[in-house]
Amino acid sequence: MDFNLSEEHLAVRDAARYFAQNELLPEVIERDNAQKFDPVLLKKMGELGFLGMMVSPEYNGSGMDTLSYVLAMEEISKIDASAGVIMSVNNSLVCWGIEKYGSQELKQKYLTKLATGEMIGAFCLSEPEAGSDATSQHTTAVDRGGYYLLNGTKNWITNGNTSNVCVVIAQTDPEKRHKGINAFLVEKGVEGFEVGKKEDKMGIRASDTHTLMFSDVKVPKENRIGDDGFGFKFAMNVLNGGRIGIAAQALGIAAGAFELSLKYSKERKTFGKPISDHQAIQFKLSEMATKIEAARLLVYKSARMKDEGKDYVQAAAMAKLFASDVAMWVTTEAVQVHGGYGYVKEYHVERHMRDAKITQIYEGTSEIQKLVIARELLK
Repeated sequence: MDFNLSEEHLAVRDAARYFAQNELLPEVIERDNAQKFDPVLLKKMGELGFLGMMVSPEYNGSGMDTLSYVLAMEEISKIDASAGVIMSVNNSLVCWGIEKYGSQELKQKYLTKLATGEMIGAFCLSEPEAGSDATSQHTTAVDRGGYYLLNGTKNWITNGNTSNVCVVIAQTDPEKRHKGINAFLVEKGVEGFEVGKKEDKMGIRASDTHTLMFSDVKVPKENRIGDDGFGFKFAMNVLNGGRIGIAAQALGIAAGAFELSLKYSKERKTFGKPISDHQAIQFKLSEMATKIEAARLLVYKSARMKDEGKDYVQAAAMAKLFASDVAMWVTTEAVQVHGGYGYVKEYHVERHMRDAKITQIYEGTSEIQKLVIARELLK
C-alpha cells in the first residue's frame, strides 16, 4: 500500500484548492441565497479541465485518473458543494458513460463539447415513482424505425435547466423489464422537451434541480447508447462510478466544515482562553479528524481500484455510505463548535450541514448502499 500522492496528483489537488479558495469562496453565500450558479464560474471550470477530468485528450478531456478526480472534487466541495455536484454529474454520469459505452459518432458530437464545458450534461433516471427502484421506469421510448418516441417525466434532475444534453433512461419493452430499458442522449430544445419547475432545496441550492418532461420527443436511433436493452446496465455502471464522486463530495463537505471549526476554535475565547484549550472541543476536533481520515482512505481506495481495473462496486458503495454519514455527523458537530455563530450563514458551517444531507440520498440512498454491499458480500 502506498499512501503517498504523486507530484501530478498534488498539482491537481493544489490547482483545485486554488480555484475553490479564490474563485468559488468570495460569493458562495450569495449563490446559495440566490439558488443560482454563476455561468462565468462554470465556464472557468470547463476551461480548467474540471468538467472532463477523466475524458481522454482525444475527446478534449484532461485524461486524468479517478484519484485526480476525487482530489479535485474534495477541494471544490470543501468550499461549494453545489459546484461539486455540477462537476460530479458531468464527469461521472455523463462523460464517463458516453466515452465507455457510446458510439464514435456520439463521442465526437457530444463528448468533445461536454469535456470542455461547452456543453453541460444531465442524467435522467429518477421519476415520480422510480427512485431507488430504477427498474420501474414509466418513461417510455417506443421504437418507430428510424427514431424512438420518448414520453415521460424525470424528477430531481441536477443541471436540469443548465444542461444542453441529457442522458435519459427509458423503457422500450415493458415485458422484458430491466432488460428492455435503454439509454438515450436527448438535446435540450427539441420539440416536446419541456423543463419543469425548479426545486426549492434545503442544500446544494446553487445547483439547479428540475423536473424534465418529454412529450412525443423524437430521438434519433443513433442517439441510443449501447445495444438495445443495455440501458439498465448502463445506468448501474455509471452510478457505481458516480458513487465515488459523491463520496468525494461528502468528504469535501466534511473536511471543509472541520477546517472552519479548527480555525474558529483557535480564535474564539471563553473563560479567558481559546476554546481549543477546552477538552470538550479537543475531543470533538479529534473525532472529526479521525472520521474524515477514515472516509478519505475509503474514497481513495475505491478510486485506486477503479483506476486499476478492479471490481470496485463494493468499495464505492462503502465509500459513499461511510463518507456521507461522516459528512452529516461532522457538519452537525461543526455547528456545535461554532455555537450561535454556527447557526448563521456568515460562518459557512450551517450551509455545509444543509449540503451534507443530500449525500446520504442521491446516487443511491444509504439504505441502497447497504443492499449493494450485502449483495457483494454474499456473492
